Amino acid sequence: MATAEKQDVTLKTMCENLAAFAVDREDIKQLLATLPENDDVKTVTVEYELQLLKIISAGWAISVYMDGKKEKESLAEHFWLIIREFSKNLSETLHLTTGADVDYFETLKKRLNTYLAAMEKTGSGEATQAVGPEFARLCGSPDNAFVTLNGARIFHLTVTAVQEYVGSVKIVAESA
Repeated sequence: MATAEKQDVTLKTMCENLAAFAVDREDIKQLLATLPENDDVKTVTVEYELQLLKIISAGWAISVYMDGKKEKESLAEHFWLIIREFSKNLSETLHLTTGADVDYFETLKKRLNTYLAAMEKTGSGEATQAVGPEFARLCGSPDNAFVTLNGARIFHLTVTAVQEYVGSVKIVAESA
């Protein structure tokens, strides 16, 4: 069985690629299209929560799939710094367009803690089983299977993509 050659990337490039993936909205749009039209589901809320969950899932996956690697801490730190800057820009844009004071990064931190608590509560089982129902609860649709499934899917797809990316690259030093 042949093994694929790993692509050489710098830590900076890896962080940028992971952060760009975390904020990309294409898969979110696809998931939203799978929701049946239902007056009980607030699609704006689902869309907002999907974006939060995707970012959180990418950051969580970095910690899980970089475990034991010397670059883990630096990668995670730089990833979250990029996300912090993205969040700052988004918060400022929201303030300018709506007048609302929103701290998007603080919201991300709160959601991360919420999902971690849900995972801890369910025990050593599959994290997706905790995330889907918690996502639906946060969307105000705790009994909606489609909303639950969308949360579980974005988590699973994001975590899997990060795992595959981490496995496909070799971190190299910045060239001078």
